[in-house]
Amino acid sequence: MKKVYFLLILLYIFPSCKQDETKAVSKMTGEQQLIVDWKEKINAHKDSAILRQQFVGILDSLTMYPLAIEQVDSLILKDTLNNELWLTKAQLHENNKDTAEAIRSYEKALQIYPSVETQLYLANLFAENRNPKALALCRNVNNMGMERGTEANCNFIAGIYFARTGNNTKAIDLFDKAINENYTLMEAYMEKGFIYFESKNYLQSLKTFAIAIKINNQYADAYYWNAKCNEAMGNKEEAILNYKRALGLDKQMIEAKEALEKMENEK
Repeated sequence: MKKVYFLLILLYIFPSCKQDETKAVSKMTGEQQLIVDWKEKINAHKDSAILRQQFVGILDSLTMYPLAIEQVDSLILKDTLNNELWLTKAQLHENNKDTAEAIRSYEKALQIYPSVETQLYLANLFAENRNPKALALCRNVNNMGMERGTEANCNFIAGIYFARTGNNTKAIDLFDKAINENYTLMEAYMEKGFIYFESKNYLQSLKTFAIAIKINNQYADAYYWNAKCNEAMGNKEEAILNYKRALGLDKQMIEAKEALEKMENEK
């Protein structure tokens, strides 16, 4: 009897443990499983820089920036003078809202190789943070005599600096120059439109976003801000239509979804 009873206990306990394990595994999300799988790959091929770089790209897309930075650091340890790795690290820090570390990594990349790309990334970060070093970097890039598109980017970044420091007239002038040099530079239209919107010049803002839509009718942000202008001006039907257009192009645009629901509930 004792043996039978002991056997029954075992049959009771082990299936239960198995069920608990299954539940634990089932709770692991697809993202978590992906990370586990990639870590196993990395451990199996510790000297593969290509695998680590691919893993960094995946972590970046999942917004797991600290983990991505760890992987880049492991690559830098083996290749300290690789400016592309320092550039990648800088962008990850920037995405992670760590401005100080982003600047440090951009500057390290520039020490190794002063590429136009890196200078523009750093200039843009300086501009967003009201740092006049942005203008010096833009002048340096322009003095290098690069192609016309680079000049447009420099004028755009300088415009960002003046917009963030409150000189809207100078900012708009620079955004216009950037657009004249590269009429497909959507960010320049958007920044120009933001200035008009913030100053409550909704009609001029609406005109700017309308031009952006004409240039690129797949640009969701332009429809969203077109809708905001129409909403501010009391054009409810037009606002609703453009919120819907924005959502049609970008279903993840939470602001457009919330604004649309609010307007439709008020009808």
